[in-house]
Amino acid sequence: MVKPLPFIKNHQYNFIKKQVDLLERACNSVTDPKVVESVRYSVHFNILEAFPDADELQKQLLEKVAMLRTEGEFRHYLRSLEPYLAEFPVVTGKQLAKLFPKNKKLKLPDFAAIDYRYVTYLGWVDIATHKLFIVYRLNGRLVGIEGRYIPTNKSVCFLCNRHAEVALFTTVTKSKPANASPDYYKAIGNYLCVDSEVCNKNMTDVTALEKFVREAVGTHES
Repeated sequence: MVKPLPFIKNHQYNFIKKQVDLLERACNSVTDPKVVESVRYSVHFNILEAFPDADELQKQLLEKVAMLRTEGEFRHYLRSLEPYLAEFPVVTGKQLAKLFPKNKKLKLPDFAAIDYRYVTYLGWVDIATHKLFIVYRLNGRLVGIEGRYIPTNKSVCFLCNRHAEVALFTTVTKSKPANASPDYYKAIGNYLCVDSEVCNKNMTDVTALEKFVREAVGTHES
């Protein structure tokens, strides 16, 4: 049996789940068939639009959403997509040490607890040093960001746009203006989920994450 070729990234899977939930709620609560069909068309369109590079077989798999009507069908559809989830690269302690060479006592995440199918970015905290770490694959290359975090009250995370327990995460950007002096220093920051697992479950778009990563590591590659 040929193994399915993964093509659905974590944030895309979360987007699909959100769209499926919209359609399921419409099927369960809306009595006007025209309204339900309008939602069905919108969900179908939105999901396909999220995969502009999908081939015909992949489109056929995604388009099955238009046929869903019962609770069992909705659940089965989401389960049928799981073999197509594109995992985040499995990382090792050595790889992380290379990404954060200045941190000689780097606290590592709990690798055993990570399900890489549901990871958009790898994030963890070191409570002892009040540091937060992010690892992301940008343009095919793993990059690491290290910064300070200050826990705050609940607010909206800039990555997943959900109201959650967040921290103010700040890091020194490596991006410098052309005429910058050697001692140029600029910190960037934003409110980020303290629990990256929760954040990864809610992320449906990587635009804000990639913008932040590019600014932090000093690259403007597209």
